Amino acid sequence: MGTQFDLRQTDHLLTTTRAVRKRLDLDRPVPLELIGECIKIATQAPAGSNIQRWRWMVVTDPAKKAAVADLYRKAYAPYIDMQRDAVKEAGRTDAGRIMESSDHLANVLDRVPAIVIPCQLGRLRPDQSNQEISGYFGSVIPAVWNFMLAARSRGLGTAWTTLHLKYELEVADILGIPHSVTQVALTPLAYYTGDDFKVASRLPVEKVTYLNEWKHGLDGQPN
Repeated sequence: MGTQFDLRQTDHLLTTTRAVRKRLDLDRPVPLELIGECIKIATQAPAGSNIQRWRWMVVTDPAKKAAVADLYRKAYAPYIDMQRDAVKEAGRTDAGRIMESSDHLANVLDRVPAIVIPCQLGRLRPDQSNQEISGYFGSVIPAVWNFMLAARSRGLGTAWTTLHLKYELEVADILGIPHSVTQVALTPLAYYTGDDFKVASRLPVEKVTYLNEWKHGLDGQPN
């Protein structure tokens, strides 16, 4: 008989690992040993052909964090303006809190204890197929999710962001990352404040799962 997990614990971890932006403790240092522990768990994720091309850039130097944060804000400003226009045009009223938390992260990114940039050796060519692109990113994104789950279980908050990639080469030069290496994302890393996180509102499984034919639900009926 296989290992029996406490499903209450594992399901709680999986369903309450949120993007943490406003509840980051900017004053409590995160030990490098703890970051290394999270990365060790991250590297147990599957990778194509088990080549393990992932690399992890951890930034704690205040000057380098500030330089990266400046480039992040430079990319963030036009992005969030476009998002606000889209929300206004759609008449949505449910996006205010998300935008407020995004604004907060942009404002304090230089103050988080650590910035973690997951990378992948090599770069994609413009002519590569969807299969190749999926395989390339599929060999690093599961590791990043492992990292975020490991961080959450240790009282640390993370948030998947990619805005800095508009200035990827400039960030690479700040951190000495070779231009032959692909930066995949950026996450702040800090202890989170408060007690816990709630399960998010999501579409019902019946609305997003199809059986054997597109838009046929698990009951076999069109949905």
